[in-house]
Amino acid sequence: MEEKVLRKLFLGFIHIHILHHAKEHPVFGLWMLEELKEHGYQISAGTLYPILHSMEEDGLLEKEEQKVDGKIRKYYSITAKGELVLNEARAKAYELFKEINE
Repeated sequence: MEEKVLRKLFLGFIHIHILHHAKEHPVFGLWMLEELKEHGYQISAGTLYPILHSMEEDGLLEKEEQKVDGKIRKYYSITAKGELVLNEARAKAYELFKEINE
């Protein structure tokens, strides 16, 4: 039960991580999985790729396909809407951080 609740909570953090990194440079799935792993998130490709697709559908990310080593790799970059959402999420996260650290 506890793991399910934490997973739901961390899903929002994962979205923020994706937006943050997609603002720094275009990201692709495998790189993002490794980056999230470094931060302690254990998610599968079967979880990450639907997140990326839904964020693209919501207009937060845009996708560019590039051929890499004979395969098509999908790179995701943040959109203007994604930047607005990221800025709002940062403000809310900072406010929460201040409150829970008092």
